[in-house]
Amino acid sequence: MPATTTLSTGTLPDPARADGGLTFISTWSTGSPERLRATLDAVAKAWETRPWPHEGLLSYTVYAGADGATVLHYSQWRDEEAYQDFFAGVANGRDARNTEIDAAVPGIERLGLNKTRLYRSWDGGSGGEPGTVAIALTDLENPGPEEQRAWADRAAEALAGDAADTPGPHAAHFHLTLDGKRVITYAEGGGEGARYRFAYGFVPSKA
Repeated sequence: MPATTTLSTGTLPDPARADGGLTFISTWSTGSPERLRATLDAVAKAWETRPWPHEGLLSYTVYAGADGATVLHYSQWRDEEAYQDFFAGVANGRDARNTEIDAAVPGIERLGLNKTRLYRSWDGGSGGEPGTVAIALTDLENPGPEEQRAWADRAAEALAGDAADTPGPHAAHFHLTLDGKRVITYAEGGGEGARYRFAYGFVPSKA
């Protein structure tokens, strides 16, 4: 069987890809613009110099925060079973990539990981700033799948109604956390929420 290598890509991921069953969205705080740059460089080195970690991982993308300190991670998995299989094979539950990154930039703060599934997307056509995304986290007063879907539906309808009059994102993807407590809006081209610019993207490639 051909080995699966890690291919760097200069394009944004497709949140609506049909084979993506699970999406992880997380952030790190680096503390300063200098440490942010060093962290992004360490991420690139750790991924580019190793084989692709698991066939069930479809893409991995990192973004630099407009605040000069935050790194956004966006990874797409085939399903929960694939992730659990990967996690079970990692020594002590820690990937060697993270160990290398922490050695290069000690003291990175992990702010939280959201396990999500994409519920729906809204496509507004052209517009927005290329290469940027905005992430908005909405915690629900009455958690549960039905409330998550209802909130996302209302937000998509509002975007559709505002698109003709108000500049905004050219696409928005509504991710529902598996615990039922939160909706995460991933808006391509900007929009409401914390802003990030594409830094590095990685996908598998058969050698």
